[in-house]
Amino acid sequence: MNISYNWLKEYINVDVTPDELSKALTSIGLEVGGVEEVQTIKGGLEGLVIGEVLTCAEHENSDHLHVTTVNVGAAQPLQIVCGAPNVAAGQKVVVATVGTKLYSGEESFTIKRSKIRGVESFGMICAEDEIGVGTSHEGIIVLPAEAVVGTLAKDYYGIKNDTLLEVDITPNRVDAASHFGVARDLAAFFALKDKSVKLRRPLVDAFAVQNNKLTIPVKVENTDACPRYSAVTISGVTVTESPDWLKNKLLIIGLRPINNIVDVTNFVLHELGQPLHAFDADKIAGGQVIVKTLPEGTPFTTLDDVERKLSAADLMICNTEKPMCIGGVFGGLDSGVTETTQNVFLESAYFNPVSIRKTARRHGLNTDASFRYERGCDPTNTIYVLKRCALLIQEVAGGEISSEIVDNYPEEVKPFEVSVSFRKINTLIGKEIGKENIETILAALEMKIVSRDEEGYKLQVPAYRVDVQRDVDVVEDILRIYGYNNVEIGLTLKSNLSFVSKPDSYKLQNLIAEQLTAQGFNEVLNNSLTKGSYYTGLTSFPAANSVKIINALSSDLSVMRQTLLFGGLENIAYNINRRNADLKFYEFGNCYYYHAENKQEGETLAAYSEDFHLGMWLTGNKHGQSWTTTEEKSSIYELKAYINNIFRRLGFNLRKLVVGEYTDDLLSEALTVYSSSGKKLAVYGIVQPAVLKTADIDAAVYYADINWNAVLAELGDHTVQYAEISKFPEVKRDLALLLDKNIAFAEVEKIAFETERKLLKRVNLFDVYEGKNLESGKKSYAVSFVLQDDSKTLTDNQIESIMKKLQGNYETKLGAKLR
Repeated sequence: MNISYNWLKEYINVDVTPDELSKALTSIGLEVGGVEEVQTIKGGLEGLVIGEVLTCAEHENSDHLHVTTVNVGAAQPLQIVCGAPNVAAGQKVVVATVGTKLYSGEESFTIKRSKIRGVESFGMICAEDEIGVGTSHEGIIVLPAEAVVGTLAKDYYGIKNDTLLEVDITPNRVDAASHFGVARDLAAFFALKDKSVKLRRPLVDAFAVQNNKLTIPVKVENTDACPRYSAVTISGVTVTESPDWLKNKLLIIGLRPINNIVDVTNFVLHELGQPLHAFDADKIAGGQVIVKTLPEGTPFTTLDDVERKLSAADLMICNTEKPMCIGGVFGGLDSGVTETTQNVFLESAYFNPVSIRKTARRHGLNTDASFRYERGCDPTNTIYVLKRCALLIQEVAGGEISSEIVDNYPEEVKPFEVSVSFRKINTLIGKEIGKENIETILAALEMKIVSRDEEGYKLQVPAYRVDVQRDVDVVEDILRIYGYNNVEIGLTLKSNLSFVSKPDSYKLQNLIAEQLTAQGFNEVLNNSLTKGSYYTGLTSFPAANSVKIINALSSDLSVMRQTLLFGGLENIAYNINRRNADLKFYEFGNCYYYHAENKQEGETLAAYSEDFHLGMWLTGNKHGQSWTTTEEKSSIYELKAYINNIFRRLGFNLRKLVVGEYTDDLLSEALTVYSSSGKKLAVYGIVQPAVLKTADIDAAVYYADINWNAVLAELGDHTVQYAEISKFPEVKRDLALLLDKNIAFAEVEKIAFETERKLLKRVNLFDVYEGKNLESGKKSYAVSFVLQDDSKTLTDNQIESIMKKLQGNYETKLGAKLR
């Protein structure tokens, strides 16, 4: 979610820099993913200047181009070739000088000195859409005669600078999905150190009903899906372009202004977190609003001009003749505000989160409104927000409040009652932080202390805090505001002795984690909940085997992961987008599976299982270019080395591991690693291009998955044994083998150790050749064999005998020939 620094400071009286504010937000659980200086128009109109066209002549070699001279306030006028049909001498225009960067969406281009059909051009006279001040491309911008030549365009248009904070809101924190919500948490944080810090709530005292000439009754037929529906009417409005202050607020956070009425509803949404909808009151047939569901399959055309078939469970806002809006999700094509609208019916409601979530998923819609409604808005706030929005509409569009506020609220939503003890607070936090600090935090977070005694507090938690319903939730809130970093790590360690008869998973996990970290890896930790769409169409991890979440908070958190792969790909995409492309990641985590065939009567969990895995990801360069080395890309062989090092560190004999080829819809050119008993321990390979495309990753990614539970089961009681370095020398012999292309080195190695178990120590492949002078379908392996006897020096006869056996077995079993 985008939060404007300047906008945020309207609600809290603190004087801190954007970077300090970013650190504060992250420390209280509202993680800031990025801090960016922005302008109301991308690029801030830098390099653009107001000019005057002095002369305008037709281009000799064109029937539509003009050669102009333009005074931009410099020592000499600029010669500019212009193709606009409306350019003429005497006009005041906007000029992009040489070196100016102009933006079109995410793309940009730089104005350069150029020749256009043989005539030099030193800039560009701009149209509205070329600089972002409008959408017209019919011709160049012609400014009023009083525009001053040489004025910077950013000053002429009043471009505002701001800092944009990219705040990552977790699904349970919808209360912070607005500028005011974020300010509320910040006020609690800063108030601990400075009691003068206060939260400024916009006033609505000026709200007053001027007349009752536009009363529109509301009937709510489905109070389960719509527990509260509030509305008011405003008559005599003038729909037009929004004032600059309102447009700038929306532009800064990435929203496109539409008109003053719609812009106010969007402004209030991002100010207070409550979605609103403005209807053209004159289009409400029958003069009544009815909130109800409609028969299955009812057609309805939404704002995007798409006809959708409604479900019988979709809550609709209707008039007496037809539906006008999918409640809490998306408006209809014919009921919204247009430039001809004069009277407005303004809705502020609280919809059932589950109902909204199901409707949004059913129709594949994800709007700012549904994002908030499906997580749980504040049911007690609809009237206040309605008044705030109505006053702003009067400010920017005129009109009169022409009805009493309609408020259908049959059953009041009560605050959550939570009791929490001082002992629980101090135990979970790890220190005593003082009752004064606790009560300051609770008051700032609007948690009302109903009563207190020697044991603790009885609290009323606001209904909008859907994530705080237990005592531990309250403690977590106290701690995040107090500051995790303010809890000191004590010098006392409490421990007890224990005996473990099997390998200690946690100890070995730390051992391998330290090894990987020392090799340049970074550990990642991803959510076990992930997108169900990742598994759609997969055969390696079928969607049917996903553990599905009932009433998932969002489609991004709808199932439990079957593989660690996708979480790591999200990490990689996030880093690449921030110009950090050379990556090594690892993660230890559980994967979860559902197998319907394992269901048993009375055994709820029989169909469910979980495994602990280690995932590893490589992408980008193994090492960058320097004066000693050239740039080298990461490869599958690098990943293989890391995997072998893990198995060596755990005590496995690599010669006893069985490696086989493998491919599926996630990995191409992959290998599997089996134990000698046939258990699958690991798989590693290159991530399929189609999977990378879905993750928006252009670079190759190498991935390994190690089944940690299977590894530990095979590990058993491994004892490290000491052996002296042999006093007798090694002997190295080479063979150049001509083999079929489909024969892997693993087969060559396996036959070697089967041929000589005692004296053969190592087998190395040091060259592979495929090409000229070889038979079709053949390749050449250059293989070295290292022999050694720990008790005596090997004789030539022994060596020759072993090499003859090797040669014979290769000829017999692989059809090999010596080159």
